[in-house]
Amino acid sequence: MIKAVLFDLDDTLYPSSKLAEAARKNAIRAMIEAGLDVDLTEEELYEELQEIVREFGSNHPRHFNLLLRRIGRDPDPKLVAAAVVAYHDTKFAYLKPYPDVIPTLMKLREMGLKLGVVTSGLAVKQWEKLIRLGLHHFFHTVIISEEIGVEKPHPRIFLEAARRLKVKPEECVFVGDRPDRDIRGANRVGMVTVRIRKGRYRDREPKNEEEVPDFEISRPGELLDVVRRLLRESEGDGKD
Repeated sequence: MIKAVLFDLDDTLYPSSKLAEAARKNAIRAMIEAGLDVDLTEEELYEELQEIVREFGSNHPRHFNLLLRRIGRDPDPKLVAAAVVAYHDTKFAYLKPYPDVIPTLMKLREMGLKLGVVTSGLAVKQWEKLIRLGLHHFFHTVIISEEIGVEKPHPRIFLEAARRLKVKPEECVFVGDRPDRDIRGANRVGMVTVRIRKGRYRDREPKNEEEVPDFEISRPGELLDVVRRLLRESEGDGKD
């Protein structure tokens, strides 16, 4: 019997990849408007910034300082401030859930299911996203890697979510966008896995059996049909 539905956050509940791209490009544009004068195009500066993000991680606090140093400029506070303001203004303006997320979460709760989030990242940063998205009230638990000490696909982060909801792993549906982290990790602990084809990894195919989901959907609203099917099947097993 399915008793809980767990969600990844980024690119599963909202379009994280598109938001990050728009915010970083607007930050580059703001630096140029604030006086940055280099023989590089906006696109070339953006690619340099992307390389920094890949090298130091998305949670590094000094991306724009590193960018200026990389292109041979001192980290001018005015330029950095212009970039930071443009980045956050863009993020706050566009940080919205996919259109059918809230109706889907409401319906799942009406069906008596417990809901949770399992996400990798910094706790304050991930909580900020959930609160700004207006989604935090829907979830009975939120598991963030910084607080647990491991990131997906480590089994412990998935098992902790089930433990907090007081359900067995096999009584959980896990929904995520990444085959290598979300699907692989949830499959390892015996959860029913649903891959949503959204975001940066939507075209990535599974590399092995552990990365193959039980179901695939293209938008959050399709999850309801999956859950209803699972509940019908469990009811049928009970009658036998």
